[in-house]
Amino acid sequence: MQYLESVATSSERAEPVSRVARRKAQTRQKLIDAARVLLAGDTASTASIQDITDAADVGFGSFYNHFTSKTELFEAAVRQVLEQLGQLLDTLSIDADDPAVTFARSVRLTARLAVARPQTAQVLVRHGMAYIDADEGLAPRALRDIEAGAAAGLFTVGDSRLALAVTAGALLAVLHMSLVSPDKVTDATCDEAAEQLLRMLGVPLDEAHRVATAPLPDVSAVDEV
Repeated sequence: MQYLESVATSSERAEPVSRVARRKAQTRQKLIDAARVLLAGDTASTASIQDITDAADVGFGSFYNHFTSKTELFEAAVRQVLEQLGQLLDTLSIDADDPAVTFARSVRLTARLAVARPQTAQVLVRHGMAYIDADEGLAPRALRDIEAGAAAGLFTVGDSRLALAVTAGALLAVLHMSLVSPDKVTDATCDEAAEQLLRMLGVPLDEAHRVATAPLPDVSAVDEV
């Protein structure tokens, strides 16, 4: 009986702690969501902490329960965008056992972001390149696919990190084009970008075209990012 009472007491203690943890997580996410909007609109540098907490609809003092500075918050927001997109692309390529297909699929889906998720695309264009050396998000996944393609003899790569940098630059440029002139960037444009990158990596023309125009998974999943 004493044991059961002890278990019950522990359970009662755990429940409010769990509720507190959930509330803290919700507040933190509200701050990150507000930061993502500011980052996409390029107003992050001029926003005050009061502006951020007002946009997040949380108390001013709540900010310092989660972040020590605006810089820390904005870094967390960018990293979350990159990691969420990376996880989604992993999920959408889980059936692909060809590194070239995985690489091209990720490029094609990410390039379509400007239409599906313009806010996410804006964050990537404005801040993504600064995270090319990050150990999470899109960069390590793209590097993984490039190196896997080289190891399989599908890609001809001298410096895999240079190939990553060129890939990132091309992809961010396509996203920028799509945001600025959406009528000039179509699905075919996104596929051609992937084809050109495959050719840069040494894939023959016909094979690059085949891989870059193969059917895609349901692209509405990009809306989840």
